Amino acid sequence: MAAPYGFRFDSGRVCLDLVATAGGNPAAGERLTGPVPLAAWLAGAQVVPPGAPLDGVDVRWVARFRALREPLGRAVRAELLGRAAASDLALLNAAAGAAPPPVVHVVRGPDGALTGVLAQPPDCAGLLAAVARDAVALLADPVARGQLRQCAGDGCSLVYLDASRGRRRRWCSSEVCGNRARVARHRRRIGRAG
Repeated sequence: MAAPYGFRFDSGRVCLDLVATAGGNPAAGERLTGPVPLAAWLAGAQVVPPGAPLDGVDVRWVARFRALREPLGRAVRAELLGRAAASDLALLNAAAGAAPPPVVHVVRGPDGALTGVLAQPPDCAGLLAAVARDAVALLADPVARGQLRQCAGDGCSLVYLDASRGRRRRWCSSEVCGNRARVARHRRRIGRAG
Protein backbone atom coordinates (compact mmCIF):
# COMPACT_ATOMS: atom_id res chain seq x y z
CA MET A 1 0.00 0.00 0.00
CA ALA A 2 1.41 3.40 -0.98
CA ALA A 3 2.02 5.98 1.71
CA PRO A 4 -0.34 8.97 1.66
CA TYR A 5 0.76 12.15 -0.13
CA GLY A 6 3.56 10.25 -1.86
CA PHE A 7 5.64 10.12 1.32
CA ARG A 8 8.67 7.85 1.37
CA PHE A 9 9.66 6.01 4.53
CA ASP A 10 12.45 3.86 3.09
CA SER A 11 15.51 6.00 3.85
CA GLY A 12 16.41 4.22 7.07
CA ARG A 13 16.12 7.26 9.38
CA VAL A 14 13.31 9.61 10.41
CA CYS A 15 15.46 12.66 9.65
CA LEU A 16 16.15 11.41 6.11
CA ASP A 17 12.45 10.72 5.64
CA LEU A 18 11.84 14.40 6.44
CA VAL A 19 14.40 15.42 3.80
CA ALA A 20 12.52 13.21 1.32
CA THR A 21 9.35 15.30 1.80
CA ALA A 22 10.90 17.95 -0.45
CA GLY A 23 10.61 15.52 -3.34
CA GLY A 24 13.20 13.20 -4.72
CA ASN A 25 12.80 14.35 -8.30
CA PRO A 26 11.42 17.46 -10.02
CA ALA A 27 8.05 15.81 -10.69
CA ALA A 28 7.55 14.97 -7.02
CA GLY A 29 7.71 18.50 -5.65
CA GLU A 30 6.77 19.64 -2.17
CA ARG A 31 4.93 17.08 -0.07
CA LEU A 32 4.47 19.03 3.18
CA THR A 33 1.75 21.18 1.68
CA GLY A 34 -0.34 21.76 4.79
CA PRO A 35 -1.32 20.58 8.27
CA VAL A 36 -3.05 17.36 7.16
CA PRO A 37 -0.06 16.07 5.15
CA LEU A 38 2.30 17.02 8.01
CA ALA A 39 0.15 15.11 10.51
CA ALA A 40 0.16 12.13 8.13
CA TRP A 41 3.96 12.34 7.81
CA LEU A 42 4.43 12.51 11.60
CA ALA A 43 2.33 9.36 12.00
CA GLY A 44 3.83 7.55 8.99
CA ALA A 45 7.41 8.32 10.06
CA GLN A 46 6.50 7.11 13.56
CA VAL A 47 7.53 10.39 15.19
CA VAL A 48 4.33 9.85 17.19
CA PRO A 49 2.64 6.56 18.08
CA PRO A 50 -0.20 5.35 15.83
CA GLY A 51 -3.43 7.15 16.57
CA ALA A 52 -1.76 9.96 18.53
CA PRO A 53 -3.90 13.11 18.54
CA LEU A 54 -2.32 15.79 16.37
CA ASP A 55 -4.97 18.46 16.75
CA GLY A 56 -2.41 21.24 17.21
CA VAL A 57 -0.82 20.83 13.79
CA ASP A 58 -1.28 24.05 11.82
CA VAL A 59 0.43 26.05 9.06
CA ARG A 60 3.05 27.35 11.51
CA TRP A 61 4.08 23.76 12.24
CA VAL A 62 4.39 23.12 8.51
CA ALA A 63 6.64 26.18 8.13
CA ARG A 64 8.80 25.07 11.06
CA PHE A 65 9.23 21.52 9.75
CA ARG A 66 10.13 22.86 6.31
CA ALA A 67 12.59 25.25 7.97
CA LEU A 68 14.29 22.36 9.80
CA ARG A 69 14.33 20.29 6.63
CA GLU A 70 16.51 22.84 4.79
CA PRO A 71 19.65 22.78 6.98
CA LEU A 72 19.13 19.07 7.58
CA GLY A 73 19.13 18.33 3.84
CA ARG A 74 22.14 20.56 3.25
CA ALA A 75 24.09 18.97 6.11
CA VAL A 76 23.39 15.40 5.01
CA ARG A 77 24.23 16.09 1.37
CA ALA A 78 27.37 18.02 2.36
CA GLU A 79 28.54 15.06 4.43
CA LEU A 80 28.22 12.87 1.35
CA LEU A 81 30.61 15.19 -0.46
CA GLY A 82 32.90 16.05 2.40
CA ARG A 83 31.86 18.31 5.22
CA ALA A 84 28.66 19.94 6.50
CA ALA A 85 28.68 23.68 7.16
CA ALA A 86 29.03 24.71 10.79
CA SER A 87 25.98 26.97 10.43
CA ASP A 88 23.74 24.06 9.38
CA LEU A 89 25.05 21.92 12.25
CA ALA A 90 24.37 24.77 14.66
CA LEU A 91 20.75 24.98 13.44
CA LEU A 92 20.30 21.22 13.93
CA ASN A 93 21.84 21.38 17.40
CA ALA A 94 19.58 24.29 18.36
CA ALA A 95 16.46 22.44 17.20
CA ALA A 96 17.57 19.27 19.02
CA GLY A 97 17.94 21.15 22.28
CA ALA A 98 14.98 23.52 21.98
CA ALA A 99 12.47 21.27 23.74
CA PRO A 100 12.15 17.78 25.13
CA PRO A 101 10.77 15.24 22.66
CA PRO A 102 7.31 13.89 23.47
CA VAL A 103 7.14 11.25 26.18
CA VAL A 104 5.64 7.94 25.11
CA HIS A 105 4.10 5.61 27.71
CA VAL A 106 3.28 1.98 27.16
CA VAL A 107 -0.29 0.97 28.02
CA ARG A 108 -2.45 -2.05 27.54
CA GLY A 109 -5.16 -1.45 24.96
CA PRO A 110 -8.77 -2.69 25.06
CA ASP A 111 -7.71 -5.83 23.18
CA GLY A 112 -5.00 -6.59 25.78
CA ALA A 113 -2.08 -5.69 23.48
CA LEU A 114 0.60 -3.27 24.60
CA THR A 115 0.76 -0.01 22.70
CA GLY A 116 2.48 3.35 22.93
CA VAL A 117 0.57 6.53 23.72
CA LEU A 118 1.74 10.08 24.21
CA ALA A 119 1.80 11.21 27.83
CA GLN A 120 0.39 14.57 26.70
CA PRO A 121 -0.49 16.23 23.40
CA PRO A 122 2.68 16.94 21.43
CA ASP A 123 3.95 20.41 20.74
CA CYS A 124 5.75 21.43 17.59
CA ALA A 125 9.10 22.17 19.27
CA GLY A 126 9.17 18.73 20.89
CA LEU A 127 8.44 16.95 17.61
CA LEU A 128 11.05 19.06 15.81
CA ALA A 129 13.51 18.18 18.58
CA ALA A 130 12.82 14.47 18.08
CA VAL A 131 13.64 14.72 14.36
CA ALA A 132 16.65 16.97 14.97
CA ARG A 133 18.00 14.59 17.62
CA ASP A 134 17.76 11.77 15.10
CA ALA A 135 19.79 13.89 12.67
CA VAL A 136 22.38 14.73 15.33
CA ALA A 137 22.68 11.05 16.25
CA LEU A 138 23.11 10.11 12.57
CA LEU A 139 25.73 12.76 11.85
CA ALA A 140 27.64 12.07 15.09
CA ASP A 141 27.86 8.32 14.41
CA PRO A 142 30.75 7.57 12.02
CA VAL A 143 29.35 4.13 11.13
CA ALA A 144 25.88 5.45 10.28
CA ARG A 145 27.34 8.49 8.51
CA GLY A 146 29.45 6.12 6.41
CA GLN A 147 26.25 4.40 5.26
CA LEU A 148 24.81 7.59 3.74
CA ARG A 149 24.21 7.23 0.01
CA GLN A 150 22.69 9.34 -2.75
CA CYS A 151 20.22 7.46 -4.94
CA ALA A 152 21.67 6.53 -8.34
CA GLY A 153 18.24 6.80 -9.98
CA ASP A 154 17.87 9.28 -12.84
CA GLY A 155 16.62 12.55 -11.41
CA CYS A 156 16.33 11.22 -7.85
CA SER A 157 18.02 13.21 -5.12
CA LEU A 158 16.97 11.12 -2.13
CA VAL A 159 19.55 10.23 0.49
CA TYR A 160 19.30 6.95 2.38
CA LEU A 161 21.26 4.66 4.69
CA ASP A 162 22.81 1.69 2.96
CA ALA A 163 22.66 -1.08 5.54
CA SER A 164 22.74 -3.81 2.89
CA ARG A 165 25.24 -6.63 2.90
CA GLY A 166 28.40 -5.45 1.22
CA ARG A 167 27.10 -1.86 1.13
CA ARG A 168 26.21 -2.17 -2.56
CA ARG A 169 22.69 -0.72 -2.56
CA ARG A 170 22.33 1.75 -5.45
CA TRP A 171 18.81 3.10 -5.14
CA CYS A 172 16.70 4.69 -2.43
CA SER A 173 14.16 1.97 -3.21
CA SER A 174 14.54 -1.07 -5.41
CA GLU A 175 10.79 -0.95 -6.04
CA VAL A 176 10.80 2.71 -7.15
CA CYS A 177 14.10 3.91 -8.61
CA GLY A 178 15.53 0.42 -9.07
CA ASN A 179 12.47 -0.61 -11.05
CA ARG A 180 12.66 2.57 -13.17
CA ALA A 181 16.31 1.80 -13.97
CA ARG A 182 15.50 -1.80 -14.92
CA VAL A 183 12.61 -0.69 -17.16
CA ALA A 184 14.80 1.96 -18.86
CA ARG A 185 17.59 -0.60 -19.40
CA HIS A 186 15.06 -3.06 -20.88
CA ARG A 187 13.65 -0.39 -23.22
CA ARG A 188 17.16 0.51 -24.43
CA ARG A 189 17.87 -3.16 -25.18
CA ILE A 190 14.56 -3.52 -27.06
CA GLY A 191 15.28 -0.30 -28.99
CA ARG A 192 18.72 -1.52 -30.07
CA ALA A 193 17.33 -4.91 -31.09
CA GLY A 194 14.53 -3.38 -33.16
